[in-house]
Amino acid sequence: MTDIDLVRLNFNPQTLLLLNVVLGFVMFGVSLELKAADFKEALRTPRALVIGLVAHHLVFPACTYVLVLLLQPRPSIALGMILVSSCPAGNISNFLTHFARGNTALSVSISTLSTLTAIVMTPLNIAFWGGLYEPAQPLLRQVAVNPLEMFLHVFMLLGLPLAAGLAVSRRWPRFTARAQQPMKIFSLVFFLLFVLAALAANWNYFLVYVGMVVAVVFVHNASALATGYAMAFAARLPERDRRAVAIECGIQNSGLGLILIFNFFDGLGGMAVVAAWWGIWHIVAGLTMAIFWSKRPPLLAQQAA
Repeated sequence: MTDIDLVRLNFNPQTLLLLNVVLGFVMFGVSLELKAADFKEALRTPRALVIGLVAHHLVFPACTYVLVLLLQPRPSIALGMILVSSCPAGNISNFLTHFARGNTALSVSISTLSTLTAIVMTPLNIAFWGGLYEPAQPLLRQVAVNPLEMFLHVFMLLGLPLAAGLAVSRRWPRFTARAQQPMKIFSLVFFLLFVLAALAANWNYFLVYVGMVVAVVFVHNASALATGYAMAFAARLPERDRRAVAIECGIQNSGLGLILIFNFFDGLGGMAVVAAWWGIWHIVAGLTMAIFWSKRPPLLAQQAA
């Protein structure tokens, strides 16, 4: 069996270009659902918003580095964990928060601001934590990732579509109202198709190596959910806010992660398998948590705690 650090997964360059365009379109659709009222509501409790962002972009990547030191996975798997932890919140986090009886307005605000700040924080976290992990340094030197180039790429994928969506929703509210539901369905379907396409193109590799990352992703995702909830709990936020922060930490935009892996890391095997499996597992874990919380009213849960 070839060392997973030497494996390069296949993805057609034309297909990858299409995926970049479609992901931008998905982010445009996400921004159509944003309303000024959502932000005003969340800004009434800015402490919760700040805690959510700090948990997402600072504490979780740092915890991921500690987890990498403890687990000592293969360097490409470690880089995959670091990259996933550096991505913004995933598209389904708001739905899961609503289903879990969490603070949906706070969830929307954290998702949006985590996506905007990801333009800077994603390349920064990958370069910092990846460069800090000595076994992964040779791989980083091989692919020679330029943080500025990645910043520009993430800006094109996230920043421009969000700005365009906000402008359209303000200028044409009727069109926005009609487009929201179809775009929401399209976003979820696209994400699933993207993960399936990445798996289908590299199915043999996935079957061989997925066993190496199943337990790692399980622990990693559990640590993400725990990090968000623990920080919100320590800050004495209301239970609805705790659930929102936990889900925002645990649901990462692994679709963006896969695109970055194919664009900047030449489809590095361990990274791609981690991101692909995370894309499947975080839906399972997030939905399980949401179902559990949906049966436990927030006020009763907080009184029990």
